[in-house]
Amino acid sequence: MAQADEDSVYPIAVLIEELKHEDVQLRLNSVRRLPVIAKALGSERTRAELIPYLSDSIDDEDEVLLALAEELGKFTPYVGGPVQAPCLFPLLESFCNVDETVVREKAVSSLNAIARELPAEQLSTEYVGLVRRLFKQDWATSRTSACSLLATPYPSLAEPLKQEFREMCCKLCKDDEPMVRRAACASLKSLGAVISDRSIIISTLIPCFLELSKDEQDSVRLLSVEDCIALAKALGTRELVVQYILPVVKAYVSDKSWRVRYMLADFLTAICAALGPEVTQSEMVQPFLKLCTDTEAEVRTSIACKVYDFCSLIRVDQVIGEVLPTLRDLAGDTSQHVRAALAGVVMQISTIIEKENTINQLLPVFLKLLKDDFPEVRLNIISKLDSVNEVIGIEKLSRSLLPAVVNLAEDKQWRVRLAIINEIPLLSSQLGSTFFDEQLSELCMNWLSDKVFEIRQAATSILKKLTEVFGADWARAKLIPKVLALSSSKNYLYRMTVLNAIKQLATVVPKDIVQTQMLPTVLRMSMDTVPNIRFSCCRTLAVLIPKLDSQTVQQTVKPALTKLYDDVDVDVKYFAGQSLALC
Repeated sequence: MAQADEDSVYPIAVLIEELKHEDVQLRLNSVRRLPVIAKALGSERTRAELIPYLSDSIDDEDEVLLALAEELGKFTPYVGGPVQAPCLFPLLESFCNVDETVVREKAVSSLNAIARELPAEQLSTEYVGLVRRLFKQDWATSRTSACSLLATPYPSLAEPLKQEFREMCCKLCKDDEPMVRRAACASLKSLGAVISDRSIIISTLIPCFLELSKDEQDSVRLLSVEDCIALAKALGTRELVVQYILPVVKAYVSDKSWRVRYMLADFLTAICAALGPEVTQSEMVQPFLKLCTDTEAEVRTSIACKVYDFCSLIRVDQVIGEVLPTLRDLAGDTSQHVRAALAGVVMQISTIIEKENTINQLLPVFLKLLKDDFPEVRLNIISKLDSVNEVIGIEKLSRSLLPAVVNLAEDKQWRVRLAIINEIPLLSSQLGSTFFDEQLSELCMNWLSDKVFEIRQAATSILKKLTEVFGADWARAKLIPKVLALSSSKNYLYRMTVLNAIKQLATVVPKDIVQTQMLPTVLRMSMDTVPNIRFSCCRTLAVLIPKLDSQTVQQTVKPALTKLYDDVDVDVKYFAGQSLALC
């Protein structure tokens, strides 16, 4: 019996030792093992011994406190269930007072998780008592934490306690400390989601929101922007939204802080969706256009990203008559980031305004961006080519498109070249094989000899896709001879690329092409002086063997592999052996 008691004490002894260890990682490991130790101790001893011990030996390392705050949120089963969960409150409450934001936020998250499981009695006593203590503390950190603890228990509380929580929220919104007002501002949307009585929202939350939207601190005002969405949904009716939310949104457009205007641009389409289509179409077009001409490039960049989303919320005549003229100006914006953001979405508008308006109104914007000096702008336009092609067809764009493709294909940044490579199959499928042979074929061949491996590898992949698009006869006559010609290159890396291309193409061409055009080249290259080429030939032959008849394999391929199996290079010998096993 004594031995059993001693064994049950052992885990807590290990915990104590490691929690006091000077190595932070060991202390972290110990905290992560708390559920195992609590399970070994049982719920009664966990409440009586483990929790008090943790409270007495709080670590000063934020990393350890963060881990402990997270674990305690999952500790309810180990202390005896929801009824006993309030024993965790003192420790988590102490974490709500610390200076480190991530620790406080994790403690608040754990408290909210526990609150969802608490019986009504504990919720109305212990949990409400904890919120009251935090609310009355002199430390701003405590009051900040209190803001985030109001919404979760609210639906389960009696009306007097609900009123008390609402009063707390109002006082926190007027707190002297900006960090508390910021937290209160963030909590408004959570409370708005759980308060079902519209009259309470109007009498309590709306005044708080209006005051926060005019706060002297821009860090508070910018957080109030997101509240527009939740409160507009909570108000429900068009009349109330127009009365309380719309004037605030319009005021944000002219806010003296660019950060507030940036936040509005970022959330504008979500706000418009909450306001409803009628209000958006009648009231929000001008605010949108004003943001498009904002003095700060960051604001214009943010709103440029939302152009298509906004256009999908308004009428077609508004898009054509009011938005498109502004987009022409944005296409010539002094900031390359604004132009790049616009280029990423502008072509999708063609699906809204249809063919004739796309040709007459949107095409000039497209062509202007296509000739931009900044590679990312041109690249973003070309990557969205499928949108405009669905509406007007790519034939109308080919003359303007080709110069941009050529410039991007030869860009000094390899990632830009890589991105345009990935668009070539789409362009080719729309432009046709004749156009490709005349204008784009040389580009593809040049990519096979690029100095960057990623480019060469991507080029071999698109050859396969092009063959799938144009067919085997085209590949036989126009593509494969050019690829195989590179096998005589003096640079072994380019010769290696030929073998990679053959492996890709062999999977999509008929057997006669493999046997008559590809196999002779691979067998000739198997006698290369560079070992890397020789073992790559072995690997390529492994791909070709299933496409060859048995006579060719036995009379031609097998002797070549047998010779390679006797190679002095161990890698060549290894891969030759693997391929021989397929013969």
